[in-house]
Amino acid sequence: MQGYNAIVVFNEDADKMLMCKRRKNPYKGLSNFVGGKIEENEDRLEAAYRELEEETAITKKDIILSHLMDFTYHFGNCYLEVYVGKINKPIDVNGDENELYWSTLNHNFFDAAQYAGKGNIGHIMMHVKMFRKELLK
Repeated sequence: MQGYNAIVVFNEDADKMLMCKRRKNPYKGLSNFVGGKIEENEDRLEAAYRELEEETAITKKDIILSHLMDFTYHFGNCYLEVYVGKINKPIDVNGDENELYWSTLNHNFFDAAQYAGKGNIGHIMMHVKMFRKELLK
């Protein structure tokens, strides 16, 4: 079963989160969290930090990630791990895989015409909101 991760990154004030506009399928043109593939035999948390640095230049010293939830797609033979963190200082994020931007938090993240994942981003953000104090210490 192939593993993937998605990383919800908040700015240092926790009033915006980092999103990317996908340049490739699936979900080309839609906004998504950053993340990627977990390599075979790779520690899952280390994979999240690796993907985060590759896609954004945010390093392990800039953020502490918490494991929020997992999704298992039995018919797709894959799983998705979701991590959340808040950067500890202003960072000039950059990457060339997707267009990166800071989003405010007052959007309808269930809008499948704007956001990837067929409602998963909205579902994830509901859980982030429920556990905000624990996740964004």
